[in-house]
Amino acid sequence: MHDVKRRYAIPGDKIAEGNFRPLMNVIKSGNALIATRIGIAETGRDGVKVIPLSGVYIPRVNDLVIGKIIDRSSLSWELDINSCFSAHLPAQDVFGRDFSPARDDMGKHFAIGDVITARVMAFDRTRDPMLTVQDRDLGKIPRGELLKISATRVPRLIGKRGSMIQTIEQATQTRVLIGQNGIVVVTGRNPEGIKLAVRAIRMVEEEAHTANLTQRIKMLLNVPDTPPQQEAQRVGAVGASKPDEIESTIDEVEEELEVEEEK
Repeated sequence: MHDVKRRYAIPGDKIAEGNFRPLMNVIKSGNALIATRIGIAETGRDGVKVIPLSGVYIPRVNDLVIGKIIDRSSLSWELDINSCFSAHLPAQDVFGRDFSPARDDMGKHFAIGDVITARVMAFDRTRDPMLTVQDRDLGKIPRGELLKISATRVPRLIGKRGSMIQTIEQATQTRVLIGQNGIVVVTGRNPEGIKLAVRAIRMVEEEAHTANLTQRIKMLLNVPDTPPQQEAQRVGAVGASKPDEIESTIDEVEEELEVEEEK
């Protein structure tokens, strides 16, 4: 089995030398691979990358996001998507090409303060991202506890093959919706379960770069620790509870970031 080497890095640090492929937050200068972000540098068989410890969400086309409507014009809704960019949902996306501001009442669909799931359909950094709700399971989220985390923590919150978020959901009897932009909505029938889920999510956000986080989360939730082999079988049998678009972010993290300090 190929070993994966990890260490902390800051911009300008030389992570590795040789015939490695730069994967994420790394540039190649001559024969050296240089970090461009603060985070955990990881050198493995596939190449070299730096997993950021913090950072602002930058939209990407096809990202699945959760946003809150903060304003409305005659042609679109404006949303807070936990980014330095505001997003816009065109009225034509909801009403169709024959939308008429004089005839169609935008307030019947979405109002200021509503929280929705949407997909980024266009973004090029020269203008704010455009969203669409024309896909399965997109649209208004009727209820739930909303919280924001750093978008860089999303892969850790989901966990390897969905293991972390499944542990939280099952132990608290809640459902957790996660946007790739770091906005999370927790729903459930039991207020105490929702509060506990929020505590667990906050712990993941604050301690994502530390070792043995999974064990501490299980202790918080009073979940018996499961041997790795049995855990893998359980996750495979249950299946992932998040949309494929969200789980694709896990591809950026081969393991659960159980970071060990270099000796």
